[in-house]
Amino acid sequence: MKGSDLIVEFLISKKVSDVFGYPGGMVTHLMDSLSKREDEIKTHINYHEQACSFAACGYAQAKGDIGVAFATSGPGATNLITGICNAYFDSIPTLFITGQVNTFEKNSPGLGRQKGFQETNIVDIVKNVTKYVSYVDDVNNLEYELEKAYYIATSDRPGPVLLDIPMNVFRSIIDSKNVNKFTTVEKSNSCVNIKPILNALNNCQRPCIIIGNGIKSNKKQFLELAEKLNIPIVYSMLAVDVLPFDNANNFGFIGAYGDRTANFIVAKSDLIISLGTRLDIRQVGAKKENFAPNATVIRVDIDEGELKNKIKDNQVIIKSEIGSVLMELLRNDLSFLKHRFDDWQAVCNTIKSRLKDYDKNAISNLVKQISVVAPDDCIITTDVGQNQVWIAQYFRFKANQLALFSGGHGAMGYSLPAAIGAYYAKKKPVISFSGDGGIQMNIQELQYLKNSKIPVNVVVFNNHALGMIRHFQEMYFNKNYAFTTKDGGYSTPNFKLIAKAYDLEYKRLSLNSRIPSDLFSGNNKLIEVSIDEDTYVFPKLEYGKPNQDQEPLIDRELYNELMGL
Repeated sequence: MKGSDLIVEFLISKKVSDVFGYPGGMVTHLMDSLSKREDEIKTHINYHEQACSFAACGYAQAKGDIGVAFATSGPGATNLITGICNAYFDSIPTLFITGQVNTFEKNSPGLGRQKGFQETNIVDIVKNVTKYVSYVDDVNNLEYELEKAYYIATSDRPGPVLLDIPMNVFRSIIDSKNVNKFTTVEKSNSCVNIKPILNALNNCQRPCIIIGNGIKSNKKQFLELAEKLNIPIVYSMLAVDVLPFDNANNFGFIGAYGDRTANFIVAKSDLIISLGTRLDIRQVGAKKENFAPNATVIRVDIDEGELKNKIKDNQVIIKSEIGSVLMELLRNDLSFLKHRFDDWQAVCNTIKSRLKDYDKNAISNLVKQISVVAPDDCIITTDVGQNQVWIAQYFRFKANQLALFSGGHGAMGYSLPAAIGAYYAKKKPVISFSGDGGIQMNIQELQYLKNSKIPVNVVVFNNHALGMIRHFQEMYFNKNYAFTTKDGGYSTPNFKLIAKAYDLEYKRLSLNSRIPSDLFSGNNKLIEVSIDEDTYVFPKLEYGKPNQDQEPLIDRELYNELMGL
């Protein structure tokens, strides 16, 4: 077979059911090979390569397995970079295949900027944001490179890999006698030492678990453990969907834009068990000494580099896959913890009750209503900005719902293409939330919805401003709304006409609208939520303050009461 046929055969063998890409000259052989296997692997053509990369991320996040995107050389390859970065920072297993000019057209160092048309050295460009990248100049090495790339992408801390393949390698016939094979290295099954966790639980009075994105690949085991431990759980934004809203141990997400309740509980804990979250500055705060000041911190993470970022002098490090730690904990008799922390649970519930409606407002009420009518098994995607935080703060997630974010990279334009990828991973309805700024980053993907009729509904929070940055300008730049509002040069389109142009059903809501129970019935609605320009994200942490003292400041008497519990 020729090289492009081998690639398709390989993807099918790895149970990849859908790939995302955009046509281009250097990938025509791959396109041809994919088209001949449509009964086994579907190819989805987006309308921008960045959207292809985001769709592959959404597919991988929802499926828990590798996502695949392809693009041609030059601008096609460089348009993938934002999605590659997103996969790298959020640990998403992805394979990116870029076409390249024929090997005989390849430029050499010192011979000018470019030799072949649309030639770009994508390998060197992305090497710092991939786990593995390779230029494949021999078709007999193609199987080796595919197996190696897949293994690296899905092993340890997952992430993106990229294979750059010249056009003549795609079309070359493989010599079966000279094919190179990749052999995986078997990992030792050494037991992880969980004694520090058990000892700490036996000696503490006020424990708290913080979970992050790394827990999601072991969600079932974690929920089993959580039931046995019966201690408060808080989480990073990327893990908002791990615990159902009504779980008794769910106390919200932490950090600068997190729940007041969660931040108070962390501040009052004497033991923090951190599972699969890197405890970045948004979670910990600018001054690390303010974070859980009276607590010992036990950090479980597979990435040694993340663990080198010291959060506390007394932190305990366990470098391990989360799954291994969970299995070891579940093997132990944890009955000694059954009623050990009842008093602490009562304190946490008091904090939760006292702060329950503290930040209640029109936007929180609207998002809660939307969550009530959302399908019980739907997938939620968000963009970046105010819409993302409102969903994380106020959406009441149910047991079988998924939430997909662009976390570390924080890429505007993520929600809609990620929703497309997520649908094909799960074949479940998807609700894509965006702001009026983010939706315009990949608005062309509405054409994909028009063509495919897949059950993706798009909700746009429209405050006619880049709201998150506008808020910064109000706080720190004396209300100089440069480039973020209508008066500053920013504008939004008529979304009703946009919906008409893409043949989508249009619905308009306001902050005071009563949400109909059938809001998400049918496919392909564009739902515009009209909100005031000065609608803010609250609570919000002012730089340098402890996490539990968010803006707007709560009554000092209440603050002192809660800190004294």
